[in-house]
Amino acid sequence: MADRVHPSTKPTTNGATATNPSFPATKAQLYGATRPTYRPQANRKRSRGCCCACVLWTTVVIFILVVLAAIAGAIIYVLYRPHRPSFDVSGLKISSLNLTSTSHLTTNINLNITARNPNRKLVYTYNPITISVTTEKDGIVVGSGFLPSFVHGTKNTTFLRAAITSSGVQLDDVSAGKLKADLKSKNGVALKLQLETKVKVKMGGIKTPKARIRVTCQGIKAAVPSGNKTTTASVSNANCKVDLRIKIWKWTF
Repeated sequence: MADRVHPSTKPTTNGATATNPSFPATKAQLYGATRPTYRPQANRKRSRGCCCACVLWTTVVIFILVVLAAIAGAIIYVLYRPHRPSFDVSGLKISSLNLTSTSHLTTNINLNITARNPNRKLVYTYNPITISVTTEKDGIVVGSGFLPSFVHGTKNTTFLRAAITSSGVQLDDVSAGKLKADLKSKNGVALKLQLETKVKVKMGGIKTPKARIRVTCQGIKAAVPSGNKTTTASVSNANCKVDLRIKIWKWTF
């Protein structure tokens, strides 16, 4: 009967039993059981390369779109040749321009405006137009009025009429004093006219968003009427400036 071989043990100093290490030694015994597990790192260079490629292609696409928009805008500009409308003061008659001793202003003015559309393919559509008349020197409001909305066709001249009125408007002492001095002037009162509204443009099948338009007319000389007489202002030197910015693609006119 064969003898059984038992592993030898050696007592330790603290009473525990130590076991002989196995042979051959395992990797954990060789390199240490506490060594962290190796994990492969992500390829950062590849991710950076992808980001750079995305940015590059996005830039190229945006550049192409800008170039195409510029080409389209140039084609539209060449085909339609847009020009701003023009406005002229064709007549201004004053029935009443009276400032009382208590600084109350009463005004009754008949205004005639001539609007021209020089374009062959552009149609302007105007919202209701507000009108204000002030003294050119001090900007004192003499009266106000409005014009109804209208469509300004191609190569069209439209004659507009408006009533400018003010009824017993109380002026402050400073404004009243300046206006009295202007009314007594032998050369008449220099008036400034301002029209303001919004307009949109139609070019074939293209319609622009509404844009603000402001027309300022200066160089109007008006004499104060006496009694029931009506005076006609001098408008031969009147000059009207049109402030309109409509953007069609990259073109602004």
